Amino acid sequence: MKATKWILAVAISALFFSAPRGFGQQTNPEPATKPAATPAATPAPTPEATDAQATNIRAYVELLRADVKVKKTEILTELMQLNDDQAEKFWPIYREYDLELQGLNDRKLAGIQYYAKNYQSMTDEKADELATGALELENKRNELKKKYYEKIREQLGGIIAARFLQIENQLLMVIDLQIASSLPIVEK
Repeated sequence: MKATKWILAVAISALFFSAPRGFGQQTNPEPATKPAATPAATPAPTPEATDAQATNIRAYVELLRADVKVKKTEILTELMQLNDDQAEKFWPIYREYDLELQGLNDRKLAGIQYYAKNYQSMTDEKADELATGALELENKRNELKKKYYEKIREQLGGIIAARFLQIENQLLMVIDLQIASSLPIVEK
């Protein structure tokens, strides 16, 4: 059973870390030894390029969401180790949680899309707004996990609730890392 867990962990990591990158990064980054271009030398994206980029981001995120939902369910099913009675109680609670989480993820996606479209011309005010919004969403996600940890604990006990929280935290960290590693650093 432990070998299966490690295989699943490695497989899901490979899935996320081998996914195509988007979110405004260059496909052929400059070598680290070459001097960085000055801001004036960086061409502004054309409207067609930003529209194509937005379309690519939407397609990438939808693909990632679909794949993540399937993989999350598979991983949770394997690692939660629920008997039939426990599964009957757990999955409806988890579906409620996932639906609420999706609402937060939609808000996060809107911020990411705005950022990807505007990172090269970010103002201090907009950067602060986006950063503050990201922190707020992170707090709301933690509140949501706490809420559903309590619901699962009430129905299934502390061990199963802790297992849910541990697995969910691991999966969310992998997803967050994939997204964060795909985003370019803000420019002036």
